Formats: sequence, C-alpha cells, structure tokens
Amino acid sequence: MTTPQKWILLGVVKVAVLAVAIGVVFSMYGCNTVRGIGQDIEKAGDAIQRSAK
Repeated sequence: MTTPQKWILLGVVKVAVLAVAIGVVFSMYGCNTVRGIGQDIEKAGDAIQRSAK
C-alpha cells in the first residue's frame, strides 16, 4: 500500500469513528438520561416477555 493510500484509509477510518461517536451522542440525548436508557431497555424486555407468553 502506498503512502497516499494509507492517508486516505486513515481519513476514512477517522470519519467512520466520528460518525459512530455522533450517533452514540444523539441516541443518548434521545433517551435524555442513562436512567431513561435503562427504562427503555426494561420496557423492551417486558414486551418480549409478553409476546413469548
């Protein structure tokens, strides 16, 4: 792999990491708090249990 290809690959990796980080931040704001995330997960678990019955 030549040096310009390495720099391009490094740029793509940086953009991908930034996109994942932004997605995590927005998903956390969607639940408002860590407590909200726990409540959402608990509701999902309850729904799965009800559908299994």
